[in-house]
Amino acid sequence: MTAIHEYIDHTLLKAEATKEQIEQLCKEASEHHFATVCVNPFYVPICVDLLKDTGVKVCTVVGFPLGANKLSIKRLEAEQAIEDGAEEIDYVLNISAVKNKDFLFVKEEMEALARLKEERPDVVVKCIFEVCYLTPAEIEELSILAKEVGLDFIKTSTGFGSGGATLEAVQLMVENSGEHVRVKASGGIRTRDQFQKYKELGVSRVGTSNGIAIISGTQGSINY
Repeated sequence: MTAIHEYIDHTLLKAEATKEQIEQLCKEASEHHFATVCVNPFYVPICVDLLKDTGVKVCTVVGFPLGANKLSIKRLEAEQAIEDGAEEIDYVLNISAVKNKDFLFVKEEMEALARLKEERPDVVVKCIFEVCYLTPAEIEELSILAKEVGLDFIKTSTGFGSGGATLEAVQLMVENSGEHVRVKASGGIRTRDQFQKYKELGVSRVGTSNGIAIISGTQGSINY
């Protein structure tokens, strides 16, 4: 059985995050044996150095938080992050393409990011949907595309949209993504009770700045 701490991507993505805060994030992640720290690309090299030999991986974000970058730029950004030592990539899909019903482009983007694994099979690629802007039908369609492409994870939210994870969205993602694509819930998950509800739905990872509160059963803050 997977322990609670193994579900947690210990997250700090605030624009104003300082080096000292990132160092504290890594210290906490190492002490509590979280799955990863999730940070902006600028801080990847620092985290890689701080977490060397701890078993905690470094996750970073691409096309964040709007997903509106050109595909070539997202791919380049991801490649640079991997070169810097990131082992997990959380990229934001092109939300406008979804709203334009251009699912052919969305699939092309998924495939381009999934191909990162051709040279680095150990890298984990997660696609952020930003479910607060999507209809149930769009969430279903995106989950099916992720299954067809063979992404490692699909993820609910950036934490910067108008809303975060919902039980309804996660259920749709789990039901439509197949057995090989895992689901990461993120955005607004602050308590053990909230975590447990998502875990029961079948998520494999939770992105949160409240990991310590979740594992200790205390009330978290209102952050990501």
